[in-house]
Amino acid sequence: MRTASPTGPTPQRLATLMLALAAGCAGAGQGADAPWHTLSVTLAGAGTVTSTPAGIACGADCTEAYRQGTAVTLAATPGAGSSFTGWSGGGCGGTGGCLVTMNAATTVMASFAGDPSVGLISRPDNQTCLSFDPPTTSTASLALPQAFASLPAFAAPIAMLQAPGDGSRWFVVERGGMVRVFANDSAVASSGLFLDVSTLVRTAGEEEAGLLGMAFDPHFGTGAGKNRYLYLFYSGAPNPGYRLRSTISRFTASATLDSADAATEVKLLGLDKLETNHNGGNIAFGPDGLLYAGFGDGGGAPNPEAQDDRFLFGKMVRIDPAGTAGAVPYSIPVDNPNAGNPPCNASGRGAAACPEVWARGFRNPWRWSFDRLNGRLWVGDVGWGTFEEVDIVTGGGNYGWPITEGTACVVAGCDRTGLTGPVHAVDRGDGQAITGGFVYRGTQATDLAGQYLFGDFSSKMFGAVLAGAGGTYTWRQLIAPSSASSINVSSFGQGNDGELYALDYVNGRIRRLDFSSGSGGSGPVVPALLSGTGCVDATDARLPAPGLVGYDLNAPFWSDGAVKERFFALPTSSAAFTPGADGDWATPLRSVFVKNFRLGGALIETRLLMLQSDGDWAGYSYEWNDAQSDAALVGGAGKEKVLASQTWSYPSRSQCLRCHTAAAGFTLGLETQQLNRAHAYAQTGLRANQLTTLSAPAIAMLSPRVTDPATQPRLADPFGADGIDLRARAWLHTNCAMCHRPGGATPVSLNLLASTPLSGTGACNVDPTKGTLGLANAKLVAPGAPDSSVLLARANSRDALVQMPPLGTHLVDPGGVALLRQWITGLTGCD
Repeated sequence: MRTASPTGPTPQRLATLMLALAAGCAGAGQGADAPWHTLSVTLAGAGTVTSTPAGIACGADCTEAYRQGTAVTLAATPGAGSSFTGWSGGGCGGTGGCLVTMNAATTVMASFAGDPSVGLISRPDNQTCLSFDPPTTSTASLALPQAFASLPAFAAPIAMLQAPGDGSRWFVVERGGMVRVFANDSAVASSGLFLDVSTLVRTAGEEEAGLLGMAFDPHFGTGAGKNRYLYLFYSGAPNPGYRLRSTISRFTASATLDSADAATEVKLLGLDKLETNHNGGNIAFGPDGLLYAGFGDGGGAPNPEAQDDRFLFGKMVRIDPAGTAGAVPYSIPVDNPNAGNPPCNASGRGAAACPEVWARGFRNPWRWSFDRLNGRLWVGDVGWGTFEEVDIVTGGGNYGWPITEGTACVVAGCDRTGLTGPVHAVDRGDGQAITGGFVYRGTQATDLAGQYLFGDFSSKMFGAVLAGAGGTYTWRQLIAPSSASSINVSSFGQGNDGELYALDYVNGRIRRLDFSSGSGGSGPVVPALLSGTGCVDATDARLPAPGLVGYDLNAPFWSDGAVKERFFALPTSSAAFTPGADGDWATPLRSVFVKNFRLGGALIETRLLMLQSDGDWAGYSYEWNDAQSDAALVGGAGKEKVLASQTWSYPSRSQCLRCHTAAAGFTLGLETQQLNRAHAYAQTGLRANQLTTLSAPAIAMLSPRVTDPATQPRLADPFGADGIDLRARAWLHTNCAMCHRPGGATPVSLNLLASTPLSGTGACNVDPTKGTLGLANAKLVAPGAPDSSVLLARANSRDALVQMPPLGTHLVDPGGVALLRQWITGLTGCD
């Protein structure tokens, strides 16, 4: 508490007080001869008090003398990080103004509470800025008209796919060992032979054996940065003592990409089997550019080896076919659960847990797929006697078999500790042999958009798993079991346009999935104007809505010279971010992130990134008008526009999620080391550390709390005062590591996280695998030799096939390039 300045009253003030006291003692009356009385203010906490008429000016001087009858109004102003909690004494109370009529000497206390290290006094109340949620129910119907009706029937078709970036052709895999190709034309009348591996394949009299799966390398094609690789999963001739061998091999297409030769085979991985069923067989590249494959439990009785990582039985595996490990023609991703152990490629068995294993506990994952929007892995696992399963699979997960089947125990009283249950268990009355499908991401206007579609080979039932709020799921039967209009679906195909097809195994035909719109429409209702989103001020769309919180980053992403403002909106009064072990913050459902872009001081774009109630992320872009009064929704395909002397890209909705990757936590900037810095909060005008502010009990937007930012990691400002190494690595972290990190959406094995030692990045003194760009003695990063460093050359280019980052930028970051050049020049090695 304090009542006066530490230096005491001035001589003039002492004289005034003595005159006032003398006049009071003489009992003078009103007016000019009215007595004087002293008013003193005591402060509790951090703040100031001023008066009208003037005189009180705490904390310079908290005492003043006023003539009797004078009405004095006191005003309280909280200090940094404080709030005014109220008056006491002098007849005052509450948190408004304090009016004192001077009829006697009076003392008033002004109380303040708060932490001066906190930038917000109270938690902003967000009532308006919430995610645009898709429907979580469906009334849409499904029809299966024949596609490509003039094509001759295929022989036991079990897979259908297109090459990356090439929607002009379809490839159909026949179980007997043929891969056929035909034009993507509804009137096409013939298919050609693309690859014949029938001499390699053994069907062994089993429906589940044969050529079972195919995947194109993500860079399949011709030209710079491309290759001609494709991969097959087939049942082949066994080694002695076994009945069958599941094999994954790489093949090379011709220079014209119109065929491939079985003689180009390079075997990657094999699994020797004592039984001929439960082979799994699906194979696909994930959004991280790595190759995934699904193995069944090996057949026979419930096989406990599905729970034992020393065997590939009952596993989803994940490898990097672009690398090598000694004589093994692939490498193990460093974040695989058992990375570091010897590969199990020879027989699918190991003395230690196999490093290829990504997840375990499957009976027969016949067909599965990655959601092209968010990378989520959906698996249809064939059941035994009670349930078929639909699983969402993550690395290191255990999906139960043979401990559980669906929601039931295989053995009574089973221990479910550490097991992940299915998102849907298909009762055996509806299905007996599930065929996993895809999340629909096509262009049909239907409330099944964003929902997972699957079928059943035996019952001919088709269904959908519907994503609801809070990670919950329900399901709908779309075609009833044994329907005359249905098919024995062996596999689904997804076009590059997102449209879905189903293979009729018995009749050898291709069916198209056609949906009605349903009552929910095709997805979220997105306002046409930014002013209608609830995320901007109701009277001025240039300002954020009151419930939004601004934030700053230590190392912002380069955006062609644009100045950016960032805000977030949490959906409820109790919602909070949760930092993960890697420092990325988990985000509550229905949260929204708002980013404004300015060029020359004028707003040009506002982007909204939101986590919907079904767990999907979505991005929307709004283009500002010339009057700066509002912004209009940009179409889903995005657009480009010339602004003054530069081209500006408004991203498509799919491009948003190519950078905002699952591996990077989607939000990118919301990580501890980026937010460990001060920010000036518009609500209070206070500047304080963001971690401390969001952790404060009155704010509660970060849990668990951070009480001392000095104990937390901090990313360097690339153009600040830290050392060159820290600054260069911060630039790479922000501009490259959203993809180039473990699990990132790239086939190149780089880890450019700032926390990774240079020797562990996979860049320093490493030969480039995607072209040298014509550089002499090229390395990704050549210590001391910037002009031999591919990483620098890509950052310094805006050629579409060369530039990094690959999207959303038309101008080189000159400061960033200069920083990288200086850094590489100063490197003397990789330590």
